[in-house]
Amino acid sequence: MTTILIKDAQIVTMNRSGDIITGDILIENDRITAIGPDLNPTHADKIINAKNRTIIPGFIQTHIHLCQTLFRGKGDDLELMDWLKKRIWPLEASHDEESIYYSAMLGIGELIQSGTTTIVDMETVNHTDFAFQAIAESGIRALSGKVMMDKGDEVPFALQENTRESLQESVDLLEKWNGHDDGRIQYAFSPRFVISCTEELLREVRNLSEQYNVKVHTHASENLGEIEIVQAETGMRNVVYLDHLGLANERLILAHCIWLDEQEKRIIHERGVHVSHCPGSNLKLASGIAETPEMLKLDISVSLGADGAPCNNNLDMFNEMRLAALIQKPAHGPTAMNAQTVFRMATIGGARAVGMADEIGSLEVGKKADLAILDLNNFHTYPSYDVDPISRIVYSATRADVETTIINGRIVMENRILRTVDKDIVLPEANRSIQRLLKRANLR
Repeated sequence: MTTILIKDAQIVTMNRSGDIITGDILIENDRITAIGPDLNPTHADKIINAKNRTIIPGFIQTHIHLCQTLFRGKGDDLELMDWLKKRIWPLEASHDEESIYYSAMLGIGELIQSGTTTIVDMETVNHTDFAFQAIAESGIRALSGKVMMDKGDEVPFALQENTRESLQESVDLLEKWNGHDDGRIQYAFSPRFVISCTEELLREVRNLSEQYNVKVHTHASENLGEIEIVQAETGMRNVVYLDHLGLANERLILAHCIWLDEQEKRIIHERGVHVSHCPGSNLKLASGIAETPEMLKLDISVSLGADGAPCNNNLDMFNEMRLAALIQKPAHGPTAMNAQTVFRMATIGGARAVGMADEIGSLEVGKKADLAILDLNNFHTYPSYDVDPISRIVYSATRADVETTIINGRIVMENRILRTVDKDIVLPEANRSIQRLLKRANLR
């Protein structure tokens, strides 16, 4: 048994009572076994002095594309469909096994450095096994899956799939990786979006999701042009069509959902569908601003994600929390999307989306030890006197304030030094990989 004792911290629990206490956290193996003042176990393998530090639940990002991290800076100043057709799809089609691995490692390093402990990741069509290898080695908690694309215009040949082969490869990956490392890694079927998927594929994904009891992760209603295409092809809007196919249920995670009508909102609420709000990406691609306050009033499950590096340029939950709060205030007033609401979306809201609210998302005895230790003793976070700790985190803190990250009871970053991702290897390999992909895609 490995035991870690964290001493004398301010602990933002995010439990049902919203308790913020000063005390200790005892971790035994992968779980929190005690929280309180002056804990004195008979033995601890590791003692962390966290005096004047703040401990938070690890962030849970419910929409990420690790395969796109190499494309940071390669898709700037484009709207969604141009972004996909002119830049992202050609680059994804150029991926090889090594580039997928280092793209994933590059993204995971950034995520861990900024306090994210769990992700819902969507890969590309090919080489997904190598992304899973990076996830396994890094220690991050993840739901991930290969993207599925069996139709669509202007899709590069390397991304064009046969329906049955796409389904079989997805099942093979699921059977290899789902439940790996005592459930730290889980599989999620990942049809890209309605435009890229036949009805046959989506219906079979519904059946497989039910058979294996795993999540489905896809995009919906991100862009007005996308919605027009879906309506022209199906006669229905995105969410209505997904519901028509039987996919709208508590296992479905929908990224974006900017342009929903009232019928779609009602379906999402009644079926228990989860929405991943990605404010940074939505702004950069000029897609729009999701009606998040209204969704929350309808008791829709809404969490946060950074999306991918080429449509956001960073994978930083601090940035997403701040944006999620600020972009709503001009239309809905200064009290809309307050700090507590946004912080809940970034933690326990994400846990609810991935079906793990009993395991992660808050700091409570019996839950998994997924947490971040923040050093908020700096100019940009002071004065601290009589300031709400959560407001301080959402509005003032940055990813540079994350000092230590623990996932599944394992220290993956300590004193800002990564333990499971080798920066000296990953950064130069990332540069070599993107150089190779740009040449292959003829995009240099």
